[in-house]
Amino acid sequence: MKPRQAQPSVAKPARERVYLYVREEILRGHFAGGSFIEEEQISSAMKVSRTPVREAFHRLEAERFIDLLPRRGALVRQVTAQELVDLYETRRMIEGYAVARICQQKIPVPAEMATILDEMEQFAGGDHFPRVELNRRFHFTMVGALGNEVLSELYQSLGSRQQRVAMTAMSVDPNRVDRIRIEHRALLAALQAGDEAQARAVLEQHLRPIVGVVSRLPGYGPGEGD
Repeated sequence: MKPRQAQPSVAKPARERVYLYVREEILRGHFAGGSFIEEEQISSAMKVSRTPVREAFHRLEAERFIDLLPRRGALVRQVTAQELVDLYETRRMIEGYAVARICQQKIPVPAEMATILDEMEQFAGGDHFPRVELNRRFHFTMVGALGNEVLSELYQSLGSRQQRVAMTAMSVDPNRVDRIRIEHRALLAALQAGDEAQARAVLEQHLRPIVGVVSRLPGYGPGEGD
């Protein structure tokens, strides 16, 4: 799939613009897992020197979007079936803990969570990228409500996998948009009511691996996602 033509912008530093462009192209599947991205290719598309491209590539490697291979370029990482299952398990642990703390200790539910859901519902059509970005913010805001910076940093480190899995899930099953909307609203309502049992039940359903998504990833075998 041919990547989008980069749009010129002077609002951000070159390395930030390159980072955002390549990251979005990976999330949209224009740079597929297992493919190589060359510095010259991005430098030409973005009309910048190679220095900001290298800086952006190092950031993308740190966030596990790519692997930098000597003399070969940037290899787009593939999210495997096992990695997806492990991701959901880790998210259930972290977000389940956040739910318990919020409900048990009556931690104020951030107003931003409702605002994010309102923003998500403004997007129509088949472009799932803005929804996925807002979805990440919604869950990160919930975890951030605890005020535990170490936990927030740990959760943030899951971002690249989380977003790539979400984009895959949306493309496989577009009807999932409505289910996600309902589950988000139910989770928020349970948190606002301080109903830990209901919030946990919604979260378990929300963070359940989907066979239709898992089966499309490398390394899938019987039993994955069951």
